[in-house]
Amino acid sequence: MIATEVTSTPTQQSLAALLTEARERTIALIAPLGDELLNRVYSELLSPLAWDLGHIANFEELWLVQTVGGRAPLHGELGRYYDAIENPRRERGALPILHDAELRAYMAEVRERTLEVLDEADVSADAEDRLLREGFVYEMLIAHELQHQETMLQLLQLLDAPYRPAVADPTAFEPAPVAGDAGTIRVDAGAYAIGAPERGFAYDNERPRHTVELAAFEIDRTPVTNATYMEYMGETGAEPPMYWERTDGGWERSAMGVRTPVDPMRPVVHVSWEEADAFARWAGRRLPTEFEWEAAAPRLEGTGGAWEWTSSEFRQYRGFAAFPYEEYSMVFFGDTYKVLRGSSWATHPHVARPSFRNWDLPQRRQIFAGLRLAGDAS
Repeated sequence: MIATEVTSTPTQQSLAALLTEARERTIALIAPLGDELLNRVYSELLSPLAWDLGHIANFEELWLVQTVGGRAPLHGELGRYYDAIENPRRERGALPILHDAELRAYMAEVRERTLEVLDEADVSADAEDRLLREGFVYEMLIAHELQHQETMLQLLQLLDAPYRPAVADPTAFEPAPVAGDAGTIRVDAGAYAIGAPERGFAYDNERPRHTVELAAFEIDRTPVTNATYMEYMGETGAEPPMYWERTDGGWERSAMGVRTPVDPMRPVVHVSWEEADAFARWAGRRLPTEFEWEAAAPRLEGTGGAWEWTSSEFRQYRGFAAFPYEEYSMVFFGDTYKVLRGSSWATHPHVARPSFRNWDLPQRRQIFAGLRLAGDAS
């Protein structure tokens, strides 16, 4: 389920603990892999894991060591190779980035300097520096690392040898089965508050909080399951989701180097917006708008299984102001990207909230994305 917004002011101690917890999770994620797998290029759509690790550390150094602490970078111009905007994913494997022991040493040294700077930072609710107020920049960097973990898990789906933890329990790397009432929720017409509140961390694209008028609509209480998607494929001949393979007995999922039967009761995942939209039309329904999704969020079930495509384009809210840098949201606004809401099994709860807006290209399937259906209320 989606976490509620946290409005308590973080402290130096709580931020240090969150930074440590996020890094321990990153290290645990790559622990089963050797350097060769960290450096391998698997897909043009995903960075080598070594680039992600260096980017996590370099982004931390940029904001928490250089910007906050005023210290010089450890490796001079290294940061230009970890700029996510300037270096497309298809090119990152050829960049002169850090590898192996040198990469691990860099991550550790940056973290040591980060904690030194944090000891002297004013992260109070009335801090003069907006970047530091309520620990904003630290929360941003914690969220950044946790979100990259999910991106790294997308790449780990492509492993051709078993990812060792998956051997013990491969179903831990899938959405939980859908449980509860699979009926439809009616949401009455009215005014609904959309976006993040003033207090607490949120990204610039989630603000300002504002009111929207919605017509009455219906939305499914639970997301579309594998069983329903199989029925759709059988009737239409549609392509299966990414990582599905036909067997004599039905379908199996091949990811992380492990094969498991497709569980009919789990939410369907790894479908594109184009596929989700086609499925909705086949079902005589539609995808919800992102505002409908957020208005209904408190009553939805299964939202921690897969990100859910909406019909909405990724556009700025009226009154939007980029902070602390334009490249996070502004460069993506327009009619190119579609919004996803909710979270997935790979999303850390610390970054899951009703106002969070994810986005991707409508043809992309590598993300942990599924759907739920909506329709106009009679």
